[in-house]
Amino acid sequence: MRSIPVAKWTTKVEGKDYEESLLTVLSAIISQRAEDMPRGLDNFRLFQRLSACFTKAESSGTLELEEGDYVFLSRIIERGVPAMWAMNKNISGVIEAFLNAKEDKT
Repeated sequence: MRSIPVAKWTTKVEGKDYEESLLTVLSAIISQRAEDMPRGLDNFRLFQRLSACFTKAESSGTLELEEGDYVFLSRIIERGVPAMWAMNKNISGVIEAFLNAKEDKT
């Protein structure tokens, strides 16, 4: 199990404030083009688990992932995070915090 704090920040776009967080960053990364999206029943169930974890994290402030789900998201980040996002300190910080999350051994 990995527990990652859900950092939040506000971004201004065309004069409007938008709240962003670790969850919005992860959602953007995993929302790939339809032809690149994982398919099959196992992946369907994986995304159901991720959705439940994201919903729980919205209220608790902590994203808790089973090790297999964490590894899946880590691989997607490693392959799919836009390099330009490194210039945004908030996004860069949550990506690094996610990738450096230690496994809870309890």
